[in-house]
Amino acid sequence: MTDTTAPQGLLLDAMGTLIGLRQSVGSSYATLAAEHGITVEASAIDAVFPRLFRAAPPLAFPGLEGEALRDAEQRWWTNLIAACLEACGHGGPLPPQLGPDLFAHFAGPEPWRVYDDVAEHLQRWRDRGLRLAVVSNFDQRLLPLLESLELASWFEAVVVSSQVGAAKPDPLPFQRALEALQLPPEAAWHIGDSPEDEAGARAAGVRCLLIRRPKPAGTP
Repeated sequence: MTDTTAPQGLLLDAMGTLIGLRQSVGSSYATLAAEHGITVEASAIDAVFPRLFRAAPPLAFPGLEGEALRDAEQRWWTNLIAACLEACGHGGPLPPQLGPDLFAHFAGPEPWRVYDDVAEHLQRWRDRGLRLAVVSNFDQRLLPLLESLELASWFEAVVVSSQVGAAKPDPLPFQRALEALQLPPEAAWHIGDSPEDEAGARAAGVRCLLIRRPKPAGTP
């Protein structure tokens, strides 16, 4: 890197970096499961969710777009929900509407919060002329979610793994973000919160800064 002190652009992770959940995954799962006749403890889901989330296939669907991509995204999350409930002792089939209801729940702004320091940092970075993009292992819900949380206007690009067809630590999401910003790898830094952020950025030739934020129980 020619100048490690002066990047021209920043690639930012979303979950755990810009935004976080107001309550644990288990709390949301348990509440909506109860509406479908399933009783499960939120703490039990929180205990198994991080492991099952990391064991799941990548949230990435090469070659899919439009409705087919959305269906694949919802199916991915529904399979994870089913695995969580099964690990917590629910042996029956998943109620058919529970997966779609939880998918819709997390698409809205209500479960999410923007971390208190984010607006200040985004304004400072924009004032310095830095170009900004989001790189996230998430799905198509992210852009409208960022719009609802009044964050989308800060970013020139929002790259999600499901649309790109590869998830961090694969370097492809970073490469797509760099292409959108028209920057070489040495001109950008990545800010994230996970080993996948660090490994993926390194594979793409981008310097990575890791942050550590408090997380609700059950968050991977």
